[in-house]
Amino acid sequence: MSAWVIWWVLALILIGIEMLSGTFYLLAIAVAFIAGGLVDFLGGSFLVQFVTTGVLGSAGCFIAYYYQQANKEKHQTQIEFDLGQRVLVLKWNDDGSARVSYRGSQWNAIAATPQTPRNKEMVIVRVQGSTLVLDTSQEASP
Repeated sequence: MSAWVIWWVLALILIGIEMLSGTFYLLAIAVAFIAGGLVDFLGGSFLVQFVTTGVLGSAGCFIAYYYQQANKEKHQTQIEFDLGQRVLVLKWNDDGSARVSYRGSQWNAIAATPQTPRNKEMVIVRVQGSTLVLDTSQEASP
C-alpha cells in the first residue's frame, strides 16, 4: 500500500473526529496530512512529506487559534443577544431538559433551577455551550 493512501486515510479519520469536536485544530492537521499524501503521490521523500505535514499542521493550528481568538468577542456578543429572549417550549423531558423552538430551529434547554416552573413560554437567562438555560419572568408570563 502506498504511503499517500495512509496519509489520506488518516486525514479522513481526523476529519471524522473533528466533526465531533468542532475545534478546527484537527481539521488543520487533516489538511496537512492530505498535503503530506500529495507530496508522496508526487514522488517526494518521507522527510519532505514529514516536514510538509509538520509545517502545514503547525501553521493551520496557529491560524485556527488566532481565528478563534478574533471571533471570541463576536461569539460573546451573540450570547448576550440571546439573553432575555422568549422561547416556546415544545416538550419537557422527565430529566428536566427540554426541546425549545428558537430562531427557527429546535434547541436543547434546561431549567435554571430544579424549582423553576416548567411553563410553555420561558426566557433565556444563560447559555451553556449550545444549551439554553431557561427561567420564567414577568415578560414571559401571559
